[in-house]
Amino acid sequence: MRRLRILITFLFLFINLYSSIAKEGIGTEKKTTRELPPISFRNKADDLFMEQNYNDAIETYQLALEKEIPNKAPVLKKIALSYSALNKTQESLKYIEEYLHKEYNPNILADSGFDTIRETEAFDIIEKRYVPQINIWTFIYLYVALIGFYLTVIIHFNKKIDSIAKILISAFIFTHSIFIIHIFLFLTNYQFNFPNSYLISTGFSFLYGPLLYFYFKRITQQYTFKLKDLTHLIPTLLIFIYLIPKYLLPITEKLEILINEASGYTSENSTEFITIVVLKVISLLTYGVFIRKIYLKSQLDSNLSDENKIWKKNIYRIHFLYLICYCIYGFLSLNNISVGFFFNMQIFAMAMMILYLGYSANAQPDVFSGVLNAKNALFFKYQKSGLTDSLSKELKDNLIRLFDIDKIYKENHINLEMVATNLETTRHNASQVINEHFNMNFNELINWYRIREAKKILDSNTAKKMNMIDVAYEVGYNNKVTFNKAFKKETLLTPSQYQKKIAPNS
Repeated sequence: MRRLRILITFLFLFINLYSSIAKEGIGTEKKTTRELPPISFRNKADDLFMEQNYNDAIETYQLALEKEIPNKAPVLKKIALSYSALNKTQESLKYIEEYLHKEYNPNILADSGFDTIRETEAFDIIEKRYVPQINIWTFIYLYVALIGFYLTVIIHFNKKIDSIAKILISAFIFTHSIFIIHIFLFLTNYQFNFPNSYLISTGFSFLYGPLLYFYFKRITQQYTFKLKDLTHLIPTLLIFIYLIPKYLLPITEKLEILINEASGYTSENSTEFITIVVLKVISLLTYGVFIRKIYLKSQLDSNLSDENKIWKKNIYRIHFLYLICYCIYGFLSLNNISVGFFFNMQIFAMAMMILYLGYSANAQPDVFSGVLNAKNALFFKYQKSGLTDSLSKELKDNLIRLFDIDKIYKENHINLEMVATNLETTRHNASQVINEHFNMNFNELINWYRIREAKKILDSNTAKKMNMIDVAYEVGYNNKVTFNKAFKKETLLTPSQYQKKIAPNS
């Protein structure tokens, strides 16, 4: 009996032990299935992909994504390639864009696995949206922007230009260059390679008007700045305060924003874009009115040389070309109308401004300081140039010889550089001598000598045998219109009126 009880007890213990082992084994099996490492799904999917079983590969890859594997980019690429192999263009492109969001590498589009959909219009759009590409126009934009940066440095460190004027005009050029380089990055898709360029030019949106306005005031009115003038910088300060959090975003977040924008503006970005465009148009129009008033007033100033007036006129016209193009571009953008032509026209206007200022800095740098006339206070002081009194007197005597004896003013292509070469000095010294000793600028001196010579010819009997155009050519003018204008400015009479007036006395 005792042995029977022991046997039954042992049997129950064995059954219980077997049941526990069996349950533990089943639980382990379920646990293994439920917690299968995500990499196993990927390996299985890779095998299916190699076997060209693309439908099952896609399904398995998606399981791998659901398991939240650390690096999703390679899996997204394989799904895109699988859909491409199945000739499903839209699905493939969807995963290509998801891949680019996770890991920006446009070289994915060059994979031969996408050859089946490469010729489609949708794939071409994706390539143009993300792949870096440079054409002749974007290269020109880059070239102009680099010229602008170079010009900014050259003008800023030019000691012959008024210190305030050069800060304003160099900042104006720098602002244009920043916008053009930003547009270059946008058009060529290099913005994705340089995410820190995000909104780089937006902060300068409200500087165009104030910089040019105060520059014109400085060079035409010798304007002295006051503390209240800083209020013109408030819009720029406010937009920088607004943009600082965006500038401080990590590079990865900036890249994600840029890629999202490439796919189409979000509602937030659209509102931001509309607000900035509207405010910039208002700023440009407001300062455009101010600049026009100063410009028109300066054109009536007899102390300004013709050369200086022409220079201001060209700056004014280019600025208004940009203003008009941007306003039209803004209007079309806000109404969702194609802006291609006017988008490029505003860039063209900015490029023209930089190139013209670059030409001026090289050909006639004196114009940057405004009124170069000894009858007015000069912006840069000649006494700081190092020209001694004795050398100044010597150059004056040589200059008189050139004009009175050699009659160099009869050369129709005469310029300050030519005079400086004949005097064996710099154009700056030549300009200083003319202003200090003759109380006029270079153009006024040339016209004075030419009109004096013309009056001598008209006073003589030989003038009766000459046409007015011959007289103009004789004294150095290229055409009759310029001759008449200069003659009337000097004598208040046209050459013909002058000749009739002296005829009775003759």
